[in-house]
Amino acid sequence: MMLRLAPTLLLTGAALLAAPSFVLAQGTPPAAKTDAKPAVDTTTKGLPLDGIAAVVGDQVILVSEVVTAVNQARASGAKVESAKDLAKLEADVLEQLIDAELLVQKAKLEKVEVQDAEVLSSVDDQEKKIRQQFKSDAEFKTALKEAGMGTLEEWRKLQGEQVKRTKLQQGVMQKLQRDGKVTSVNVSEEEITEAFNAYRDRLPKKEARIGLRQIVVATRPSEDAKKKARDKIDSLHAELEKRPEDFELIAKRESMDGSRELGGDLGWNRRGRMVPEFDRMMFALNPGVISPVVETAFGFHIIRVDRVQPAEVKARHILIRPRVDTADERRAKLLADSIATVWRAGGSYDSLSVKYHDNGSGEDKSIPEYPRSELPEPYRNALEGATINQIVDPFAMPDPSAGVSKFVVAQVTFLDEAGQWTLAEYRDRIRDQLSEERKMRRLIDNLKKQTYVSVRYDPAKQAMQP
Repeated sequence: MMLRLAPTLLLTGAALLAAPSFVLAQGTPPAAKTDAKPAVDTTTKGLPLDGIAAVVGDQVILVSEVVTAVNQARASGAKVESAKDLAKLEADVLEQLIDAELLVQKAKLEKVEVQDAEVLSSVDDQEKKIRQQFKSDAEFKTALKEAGMGTLEEWRKLQGEQVKRTKLQQGVMQKLQRDGKVTSVNVSEEEITEAFNAYRDRLPKKEARIGLRQIVVATRPSEDAKKKARDKIDSLHAELEKRPEDFELIAKRESMDGSRELGGDLGWNRRGRMVPEFDRMMFALNPGVISPVVETAFGFHIIRVDRVQPAEVKARHILIRPRVDTADERRAKLLADSIATVWRAGGSYDSLSVKYHDNGSGEDKSIPEYPRSELPEPYRNALEGATINQIVDPFAMPDPSAGVSKFVVAQVTFLDEAGQWTLAEYRDRIRDQLSEERKMRRLIDNLKKQTYVSVRYDPAKQAMQP
């Protein structure tokens, strides 16, 4: 069995196929011009101005829709070097448009819905990514016109329609699977190997990845700074005991975090979103009650719950952080150096991480795999040239919330250099893709048996006309 690519489908490193072949991917304008000229005329100028390409149920697919989809496919990289290539591309696109329409109609029967806000967000993301390929807005708009996609407004409208149809197709498949109406399909090792061999040259280069385990050492305030912060929060608590109605005003005046401008408003929160000490107090309070002072890794808090509903509460807080300075930062760096020394000498990572890792930082202790290109710059610099199992020298990471640095002690646990993907690395993804395509093909074939489908346009015959 061979994988059949949709004309506008782009291969990515995340999966052999980004979507099943029945889903038309959104087209993008060309990234660059080319002066190369085809040996034969491969334009669509010979097509009828418009007409019915196919009828699916009570809906028609116009020839102009086929042309638009073909233009998108070619803008996205589909090669057309002859009239025969163009005819085949048109036939493939028409088949996919029919398949897509069958699924969209089934989605409507199953009452699958797609929210307009979700569609708009997807189109915005697409436009943002595409604009990054061009130096100016004028260049972007010119590329749209040259790709046959009209104005930006026309392109956004077309993308919105395609996004909605694609989400309807995905949604109906998910619903039918949940309802047990789509059965799984087995895929043999021979089919997986055949598919990989057919498309290995079209896969992008595998990016370098790295894994590590780490201990993040926070810059802690001195005992004197903690005492001053505690005295401050105690004075605010005393003020609130006299005038509890001033909670929001005091939060705007004194709180030392991003909620300050909102009067300490933290919005709605479920259990487990906050650090444990804060979480326990927040869910123990009755609405309107001022909490005692709560200490966390972030500092000292006073909490008030405004509203309660099942499984979540809406709360406010006032936060006073102990001040930290460069002397505290130097002390944290010395601690990180000593942790690295003990670890290199055979010290237990588990024991060291339990004792020293800053759980309030939000940093994971273990990162099994991560793209090197997406690492923050301090990580990239520190891990450059590191070997497997090496414990790198502690390095600083900015801690915006504290205004100083925290320090990372890290050991490399996984290395995978950039290069070609192997069958072993892609086996599971190919198996899943082939299985999905077979399930979808079976579903679409059944829908065709239940739906009136009439193809009125033959690209091969059209290509033979003078």
